Amino acid sequence: MIARAPGLKALVASLIVVLAGSLSALAQEALPSWNDTAAKTRIMEFVKATTTEGQDGYVAPADRIAVFDNDGTLWPEQPYYVQLRFVLDRVKVLSPQHPEWKTKEPFKSILEGDLKGLAKGGEKGMVELVMSTHAGMTTDQFAKIVEDWFAKARHPKSGKPFDEMGYLPMRELLDYLRDNGFKTYIVSGGGVEFMRPIVEKAYGIPPEQVVGSTIATEYAIVGDVPVLKRIPKIDFVDDGPGKPAGINKFIGRKPIFVAGNSDGDYQMLRWVTAAKGPGFAMIVHHTDGQREYAYDRKSEFGRLDKALDEAERRNWLVVNMKSDWKKIYAFDQ
Repeated sequence: MIARAPGLKALVASLIVVLAGSLSALAQEALPSWNDTAAKTRIMEFVKATTTEGQDGYVAPADRIAVFDNDGTLWPEQPYYVQLRFVLDRVKVLSPQHPEWKTKEPFKSILEGDLKGLAKGGEKGMVELVMSTHAGMTTDQFAKIVEDWFAKARHPKSGKPFDEMGYLPMRELLDYLRDNGFKTYIVSGGGVEFMRPIVEKAYGIPPEQVVGSTIATEYAIVGDVPVLKRIPKIDFVDDGPGKPAGINKFIGRKPIFVAGNSDGDYQMLRWVTAAKGPGFAMIVHHTDGQREYAYDRKSEFGRLDKALDEAERRNWLVVNMKSDWKKIYAFDQ
């Protein structure tokens, strides 16, 4: 009979306990791409307070609603909005069918690569562009166009597909909130049917939890098949004061957590934090010109001015991308 080393069983048991404890600690690590700064601490303290039964700030799971802007909050909006890039590409694809665009603004500027000329068209020009590139087809046809575009399009700075351009710390925040019983929504000024084909893969948010701007649709029969046709008419603009209205209309519950990055989110930030009871607002401040972009008050895309001025006195958390985030993208070294 072979004698067993004394204490071997106890040693193995101890190792199992240590390993289990280490694995548990790794599994419980929250927001690993965030530096251990006051920003991370404030987020975690709010989540703990609202999810711990018996505490004054406890919120029932059904009311744990968190809403996030998309452009500049979950993925880049520089050097221009992702959907604007889609519009520019669609104009070029459709231009052979519209020879008049060679001399008609704002199409002329796009075809000549003149973004400054495009900007001169203002809101009226952008509406015309959206109507020309987003309408005149069924909802299924538009979804296929968007999916095909996302499969090929690349961000001009990184060269990466747009579904890889989501901010890693924000994806971790989404997961962290969901792990603690929050339901997460996107509330964006972007087109809802432009975002829906990609948001589940990029952020883990299903299409039905996206609130955005819409153009009108109408029911029709085409070849004995019922379809929804996209018609050239603005239905709803989910930006500025439209964001609280959109949340009320499409979600039906007032959020207790809101994240944005620009003055287009100002009304949403104010509305959520003005309520009685828990209300947390955060602003993603673009301060990292090396790893991403640095901009705020003077930017044409994602201007952050008024909300930045009022953040401190309204107790809104301003997240400094340069100092609060270890990594910005999953592909960062």
